[in-house]
Amino acid sequence: MDWPHDPDGEEGSEGGRKYGLAILAKKLDEEEDFPLSRDEFVEAHADEPVRINYRKVVSVDDIFDHVDQAEFDDIVDFHQSVGEAMRRGGFWDYHPKGEVSENSHI
Repeated sequence: MDWPHDPDGEEGSEGGRKYGLAILAKKLDEEEDFPLSRDEFVEAHADEPVRINYRKVVSVDDIFDHVDQAEFDDIVDFHQSVGEAMRRGGFWDYHPKGEVSENSHI
């Protein structure tokens, strides 16, 4: 896919050092951006790449297809909602309750 910027560059994942939810969170200013509208966030970043793991890159829009919440009160609310959506959508390799999925490296 043709991305608007390199998923592994400084604008994407800071040279491959950040993955998944960390990439989404770095697009936000905790002091200025909340409350945050889901739709406004997606409109601003929909086609941007998010590296999920060493093999997989998806768009912000792909992830937010699984986010039901319309507004986030703060960064913690954002992390919780988007993290849960990433698990539901199969974008999360780590499962804190010990669940192993086909996406897991276990």
